[in-house]
Amino acid sequence: MENFLELAKKRYSVRNYLNKPVEEEKLNYILECGRIAPSAANYQPWKIFVIRKPEMRAEIATTYGRDWLIQAPVILIFCGDHSQGWKRSDGKDHTDIDVSIIVDHITLAAADQDLDTCWICNFDAKRCSEILHLPERLEPIAYLSLGYRGKDPVDPTRHLTRKPLQDIVTFDPTAS
Repeated sequence: MENFLELAKKRYSVRNYLNKPVEEEKLNYILECGRIAPSAANYQPWKIFVIRKPEMRAEIATTYGRDWLIQAPVILIFCGDHSQGWKRSDGKDHTDIDVSIIVDHITLAAADQDLDTCWICNFDAKRCSEILHLPERLEPIAYLSLGYRGKDPVDPTRHLTRKPLQDIVTFDPTAS
């Protein structure tokens, strides 16, 4: 088993998948890792739709407009229920944050199982809702393609460029 830093460094967004199904055991493991994700006040305001049938993947892919998505043997659709999300005292809704936490858990669990993902937010949410016949209370927030990496047409080291720690972290700021 890798340590967490090695696992996090290994993972990057993949947009080319092999025509190889994801094993049921691996899929269930990944979903279980998501199920135990934390959420504000433990409200768990999410629902995941697992899309495996080719015709349904093709229809969902039309909401994104990129051909590569249909290659992924699994598309996970993460929806948030804003009526179930925790709200801060100033009204800030944490549903999107909670959904992001479960997506990240699943993304890293997939990497742990030698599977690859790509987190997608640029899709037609209204059309996705229509395709899935979602109740109004559920909002599609993110897609996650899932499968075995094919030949990546882009340099996979491109994701290694990160801001230095001192540019993103402030220790002990002074009070004003």
